Amino acid sequence: MSITIKTESEIELMRISCRLLSEVHYELGLYVKPGISTADINDYGEKLIRQKGGIPNFLHYAGYPASICVSVNEEVVHGIPTKDRILKEGDIVSLDAGLIYKGYHSDAARTYGVGEISSEAQQLIDITRESFFAGIKKAYAGNRLHDISAAIDDFVTPYGYGIVEDLCGHGIGTHLHEDPMIPNFRQRRRGPKLKKGMTLAIEPMINMGTEEVEWLDDDWTVVTCDGAYSAHYENTILITDSEPEILTLHEEERKILQGGDICQSQM
Repeated sequence: MSITIKTESEIELMRISCRLLSEVHYELGLYVKPGISTADINDYGEKLIRQKGGIPNFLHYAGYPASICVSVNEEVVHGIPTKDRILKEGDIVSLDAGLIYKGYHSDAARTYGVGEISSEAQQLIDITRESFFAGIKKAYAGNRLHDISAAIDDFVTPYGYGIVEDLCGHGIGTHLHEDPMIPNFRQRRRGPKLKKGMTLAIEPMINMGTEEVEWLDDDWTVVTCDGAYSAHYENTILITDSEPEILTLHEEERKILQGGDICQSQM
């Protein structure tokens, strides 16, 4: 395993890449509504990325055909946008997006309700987001990587949700996916020591039912085996000599999330 430690100049480029992505996600969140297609979301997201001076890092990555992964309801991740998939009231939609700025990648995901959604669906979205913040309470230099994994697991498990085990978070920098891989569930070992200058994409993927997933015939779209809803929340973070820095959190999100220990320290 080769985990890169970013220099100060690299960190500044990562900050810019991630700030631009946070703006894209914020505008995409405002765009989501009943009646639009998943292709509409992809087209708008790619337009935003390029307008801000970025390059969509998902487009053609390992053959993926779009710039934004748009996953609806039981789709966990990597949903391929199409013109005939129309969002309707009560759906939930996960948007996973990233961009490259001057050679440096950013990666983040959010799950949104489409119109008015059920209280059960809203709770799933909320708990998935909150599990990320529970995890990064352990994202301090000197702790171990899998302390993050265990904290996410400990937060989610009491709710009876399924934590996806076939997919995980990852390091990020000059490549979209770098070492280390970051599971969202408890590990037998604590993993490598966290060090200042590591940049990590932490991304809980939580199912309302079983943790079991399968891939559709398009070889990309991952769905829950029982058809239950799934939610996804991801940020790129920086390990510092104090609190972790959440690089892909938009300023408006910071205001909404004030009150959480980690998030409050980053306001």
